[in-house]
Amino acid sequence: MINNGKFWMPDGLSTLAPTVDNLFYFVTWVSSILFAGVIIAMIYFAVRYRRRSAEDVPAPVEESKLLEISWIVIPTILVLITFNWGFKGFMRLNVSPPDSYEITVRAKQWLWEFEYPNGTIMTNELHVPVNRPVRLNMSSEDVIHSFFVPVFRVKMDVLPNRYTSVWFEATQVGEYDIFCTEYCGTSHSGMLAKVVVESQTDFNEWLQSGGGLEDLPLEELGEMLYRQQGCVACHSIDGTSIVGPSFQNLFGSQRTFQDGTTAVADENYIRQSILEPMAHIVQGYQPVMPASYGSLQERQLSALIAFIQQQQ
Repeated sequence: MINNGKFWMPDGLSTLAPTVDNLFYFVTWVSSILFAGVIIAMIYFAVRYRRRSAEDVPAPVEESKLLEISWIVIPTILVLITFNWGFKGFMRLNVSPPDSYEITVRAKQWLWEFEYPNGTIMTNELHVPVNRPVRLNMSSEDVIHSFFVPVFRVKMDVLPNRYTSVWFEATQVGEYDIFCTEYCGTSHSGMLAKVVVESQTDFNEWLQSGGGLEDLPLEELGEMLYRQQGCVACHSIDGTSIVGPSFQNLFGSQRTFQDGTTAVADENYIRQSILEPMAHIVQGYQPVMPASYGSLQERQLSALIAFIQQQQ
């Protein structure tokens, strides 16, 4: 993860970043210069032409045609430059190269799911090759989200019932943050993911291995899913009560529900709670867990159950 960067943003590490940064700094510096000029002129005129006595009557001032023309023409030129520059950048940001590698992105409360052309599915971890255009075809399964990678200077809303897209070409190997920048519910701030940029060779090997998850023991896979699926935002493993019940000492315990009924937290209970979170609401908690985990594979469910069993 990179920590260095500019005053405003981290270093731009995509081919699109210079387009965004250059326009941003142009607007910032021009605005700063004009602002400073206006403030200095105000101070100068306030001192130079202040009224020195009650009898002081200023002489009539005739308008300056040159001055009036200049404060119309100069801002117009600056606006046209900014519009032309911004429109070209907008088109570049929204039209992906024809040879882009395409990845399907599904946003849901509160995680990102990435599906590759060969069927590999990753949660909260986007792997891409370096120096190759990548196009993300995105949709939401519930509410409006927004996909934002600061180092790539790309941001796009992700909407239910329609597709949006964004593209980028990473220029440096590494791991970088993904944020959701549209408030999407109680765990919005925990909807975090990362982009893993690697060489084309390493990416191909990772892709052929199916994401490298098949060989993991169930407990290790469960711990990975606990973080990737966003469980960590609502369920602690140290006994702390957050949005949902803690996983510590959960397995095998007696659960009391809002309707007064009880059940033992065995494998079947945990499985149903993941797939049908509204089936039983534990007393003292709100029904806020999204029904978005139905796409989990059988091995992933078993891994999460195994991980919860370990939290004793």
